[in-house]
Amino acid sequence: MRRDPFAVVVGLLFVAGWAANHFAAMLPVLRESEGLSATAVGGAFGIYALGLLPGLLGGGGLSDRVGRRVVVLTGSTVAACGNLLMLLWHPAAGVYTGRLVVGIGVGLTMSAGTAWAGDLRGRRGTTVAGAALTAGFACGPLVSGLIAQFVPGGPALVVPFALSVAGSLSAVTVAVRMREPAHHGTVEGAVDPADAGDRRVGRALARSLPMALWVFASVTVPIVVLASRVGGAHAGPWVPGVASALTLGCGLAIQVVARRAGWGPRSGIVGALLAAVGFIGAVVVDTTADVPLLVVVAIVLGSAYGLCLRAGLMDVDRWTPPEHRGLTIGVFYVCTYLGFGLPALLEALRGPIGTARPLLVLAGAALCMAALRAVQLRDRR
Repeated sequence: MRRDPFAVVVGLLFVAGWAANHFAAMLPVLRESEGLSATAVGGAFGIYALGLLPGLLGGGGLSDRVGRRVVVLTGSTVAACGNLLMLLWHPAAGVYTGRLVVGIGVGLTMSAGTAWAGDLRGRRGTTVAGAALTAGFACGPLVSGLIAQFVPGGPALVVPFALSVAGSLSAVTVAVRMREPAHHGTVEGAVDPADAGDRRVGRALARSLPMALWVFASVTVPIVVLASRVGGAHAGPWVPGVASALTLGCGLAIQVVARRAGWGPRSGIVGALLAAVGFIGAVVVDTTADVPLLVVVAIVLGSAYGLCLRAGLMDVDRWTPPEHRGLTIGVFYVCTYLGFGLPALLEALRGPIGTARPLLVLAGAALCMAALRAVQLRDRR
């Protein structure tokens, strides 16, 4: 049976996003069933990043040399093994080990898979790859959270991990059986020869990294920082799942709208402005614990996430030499994941100075990046 290689790559990225983020909905279950402390759970997120960052950089650079397919399939298999470890080994040591392995696998898949999608479909492929990851990030915690909430007893701790493992291995099986050759290089017609001399890694990073700063920073504030402030009597596995689905779902929807409307690179200006507005709204939510306002802030920051991710990936595709696409995408994603350190920073500052001032500083920085983006777009060279 003939399979579209691009559809297979998109599927691999979707299950990678699922494998990475469904764990967010399992936190209350692990705390209750295994007695894990808040510190231990926070450490699981940290050790995931420890595996993710070398996976992103190593996977992207390695795929530039040996090809995308082998790196993506290896990463997807490693991510499945990490979730399998957590399925079989629930105590803190198992969770830490499993999250580290998942981070390595997802890092390899994200960077090499996004580059592979760009090789196959050019700029559209790169941005669709970002949308596929976003869809996986959103669907994973939503489904796992609902399962954990409504499936009683032991299965609540087993089924979500088993579902992630099955999805990853199914996608790998389809890709292995795909007979079409893995494309490497640039899709025909994607590079204008007149622009070839303008393509440099430094230029690509100078354009994309100001957008990268607001990608996961916009996600973690509503999902981690604010959701914990308004949980109260509504606490449960479904809370982080629904919060993730709302924020990331809006991020996915805005990417689809931007692609169909042809917003182009200027969407990054709107994304940075929305991040600034969302951080200001977060100050109010953090103070009042207002649930309806949290929904509004999640929508605004989710939209900022989607637009900044799309704009940054477009910059990488536009300005990176094809032979360095994987490495540049890896560096871009590493910078996006700096946002995962924001909740810990805000919590550390809550006692000494509170969170309002740091959030307002972030809002001001996002406004500066919007202005920088506008200046960069005027300078077409």
